[in-house]
Amino acid sequence: MRPLFSILVVCLNPGEKLKRTLESVLGQCFGDYEIIIKDGGSSDGSLSCLEELAEEKRSRIRTVVRTDRGIYDAMNQAAGEAVGKYVYFLNCGDVFAGEGVLFQMAKLIEENPSKQGVYYGNIYERKTGQVVASNPHLDAFGCYRNVPCHQACFYDRRLLLVHPFEIGYRVRSDYEQFLWCFFQKELRERVQFTYGEILIADYEGGGFSETRENREISTKEHGEIVSKYMSRGQIRRYRAILWLTLAPWRTRLAQDRRTAGLYNGIKSLLYRIRKG
Repeated sequence: MRPLFSILVVCLNPGEKLKRTLESVLGQCFGDYEIIIKDGGSSDGSLSCLEELAEEKRSRIRTVVRTDRGIYDAMNQAAGEAVGKYVYFLNCGDVFAGEGVLFQMAKLIEENPSKQGVYYGNIYERKTGQVVASNPHLDAFGCYRNVPCHQACFYDRRLLLVHPFEIGYRVRSDYEQFLWCFFQKELRERVQFTYGEILIADYEGGGFSETRENREISTKEHGEIVSKYMSRGQIRRYRAILWLTLAPWRTRLAQDRRTAGLYNGIKSLLYRIRKG
C-alpha cells in the first residue's frame, strides 16, 4: 500500500549521524511512512547500523547504493525511488523535533487538502539554539528574500519528478526548485503552499552550504536563479528594500548565538501579527 510520506535520507560516509537520524524517524508515533536511504557508496561502515534494527523497523527502510554526481543528483535519485505521496528530505545529523511531527503534518494535510502542495513549518537551529519560524505568507518578495528552510518542507512527490533539482547548481538547487514551484506556469493547477505552526526538525547546520566558499557561491547562484523567475524591475526593487532595511546587519543578528533569540522572537511576533 502506498504510504503517505517518504522520508529521504541522502548520505556518503555519515558515520554515527545516520543512526541518530534514522532513530528519530523510526520513533514517530505516526506509522504511514517509508524511509529511503540513498547512499553514494559509503566506505565507513555506517550502513551496518541497519543490522541492529528489529525486522519490523528494517522493513520500513529501502537502501539504494548508487554513485551520483553530487548531493542534488542523489536527492533526485532518492525522489525517483520514493512511492509516498509526499517526500521529505532529512539530512544525516538532523532529526525530527519530536515523535509527533509526522502525525501533525498528516493532520495539516488532511485539513488543507490540495491537488499538488507544499506543506511547511518551522525548524530548531542547533547552531544558534533558536526556533526559526518560516514565513506563513509567501509572496514574490518573500521568495526573493528567504524561502522556508528545506528541512521544513514536505513536497508533493510529483513536483520533484516534473522539475527535479538542477544539478548544475552547487548549493542553491533546492532554492531554484522552490521558486519553480511558486512561480511555475507549466502545470495545470497552481501549487498550494500551506504553513502550519509545527516544529519539524532539529537542524544541525554548519554543513555543505554554509562554508565561506559556498556562501560566496550561494550569493552568485541566488542572482542567477531569481533572474529566471523575476523581472529586472522586481529584483531592483527587492534589493533596494533589503538595503534600506539593513538586511546584512539583520542576517548577522540572526546567525549570532548571542542575538539570534531576540531576532527570531521579533520575527515570529511580526509573522503572528500579520497572520492575525
